[in-house]
Amino acid sequence: MKVIPVVLVAIGVCILAAACGTATSPSVVSSVTVTGAAPAVGTSSQYAAVASLSNGSTEVVTTTATWTSSNPDVATVSTGGLVTAMGEGTVSISATFDNITGSTQAAVPAAAASE
Repeated sequence: MKVIPVVLVAIGVCILAAACGTATSPSVVSSVTVTGAAPAVGTSSQYAAVASLSNGSTEVVTTTATWTSSNPDVATVSTGGLVTAMGEGTVSISATFDNITGSTQAAVPAAAASE
């Protein structure tokens, strides 16, 4: 009889499909949050970047993000997010991860007076 082999194949396909589970789509970056304290002129401060993912989780991306400063005359930023104040003023510090950019404003104060 040909019915038994067809039934066995159908059962095998069902078991294989159940064992493999369902396909899930990978999480994508929905936003990047940049945090840090503005350093005074002549000093540095470590900034951080955190990516929010579509599955509700977060990922620290400080060392893998691409960092930029809107005005290097006020502050520069290293590849790891270290911000160094060069001059007094306001600057935007940005981090980009997976083509999503987040930024924060930093008001750089004058250097502390030496005593």
